[in-house]
Amino acid sequence: MTISLFHLAEKAGLALQERNLSCAAAESCTGGGLSYWITSVPGSSEWFERSFVTYSNQAKIDMLGVNPETLANFGAVSEQTAREMAEGVLRKTPADISIAITGIAGPAGGSMKKPVGTVWIAIASRHSSTHVQGTLFPGDRAAIREGAIRVALQKLLDIVSMAVSK
Repeated sequence: MTISLFHLAEKAGLALQERNLSCAAAESCTGGGLSYWITSVPGSSEWFERSFVTYSNQAKIDMLGVNPETLANFGAVSEQTAREMAEGVLRKTPADISIAITGIAGPAGGSMKKPVGTVWIAIASRHSSTHVQGTLFPGDRAAIREGAIRVALQKLLDIVSMAVSK
């Protein structure tokens, strides 16, 4: 049985709260979906700081400080951009941990090199190195977005579970 997105967000929130940590997010292809599930958890204001929906390249530059050269050289959907998004969240907020998602949810926009379903998820922390994971999700736009949110929440839970309290 697959755990629901709500319960995954709830578990991540409990782990953050137990360690007196907060998180913030930057989303592109999920368009605020991650933040929706996080803020569906009652009391999430105790551990969720804020979210940036940076759908365009310009938003990534303006709101998160993503380097325009990174976007030109690697594209919006890349390990490098996901890393810069997550690290930008930490520069722009007091959050302890950040999560960033960028990808191609389709149905168009893919290429041979980066097919529809390509998603990069980055988690940055003030106390450890940034973790970045690339995944190719199957399915339609909704399935790709849900898969990205599920992996992001699970990755957040895994990293927070290993974190030391403030």
